[in-house]
Amino acid sequence: MSDRAPLGVFGGTFDPVHVAHLRLAEEAREALGLARVRWLPAGLPWHRDALRTAPEHRLAMVQAAVAGNPAFEVDAREALAHAPGYTVDTLAALRAELGDELPLVLILGADAFARLHTWHRWRALFGLTHIGLATRAGQAVDASALQPALAAELQARSRDAAHLRTAPAGAIVRFDMTPLAVSATDIRARLARGESGRYLLPDAVLEYIRRHRLY
Repeated sequence: MSDRAPLGVFGGTFDPVHVAHLRLAEEAREALGLARVRWLPAGLPWHRDALRTAPEHRLAMVQAAVAGNPAFEVDAREALAHAPGYTVDTLAALRAELGDELPLVLILGADAFARLHTWHRWRALFGLTHIGLATRAGQAVDASALQPALAAELQARSRDAAHLRTAPAGAIVRFDMTPLAVSATDIRARLARGESGRYLLPDAVLEYIRRHRLY
């Protein structure tokens, strides 16, 4: 048993990190009662095509974006590994460092969750972490659209946020997120056309992009 505020874990390519990422992490922190959110910029994700932006730049942009929030912290291990990594291995490493009792919550959007069954050793994730599943306000997850084994896990493991403090791992907790139609793909295209990224990206990230001539 545990009665400690959970640590959120938020991974992604963050190419670049933008306001919707920041808002999702903040709403997860509030809705799920997280003590902190640890951001994990990916290095060379095995399930994605090669990224055009070097891990060191994506890491630096995340560090710049979260610098003003004391509840956010950045973990550089994946970004600096220079090798493809798996979430399950990262979480196992976190467990080894933080112990078996601290609740962990892996923050996922609905699209990422729908592909969870394609992740390496995906069932092992539930022994390492809870999952905080972000859904659009007022909309339920369509279990019939999920792969059957994943749908079964969602049905069996769904709990409310209060459960997160009582166990270190194993639950799926849904929470509402503010829908923001902001995407890294669109931002990269805008910047490539010479258009403004202001108000889509934190000012510190925009300055980093300008200084290093990214995108």
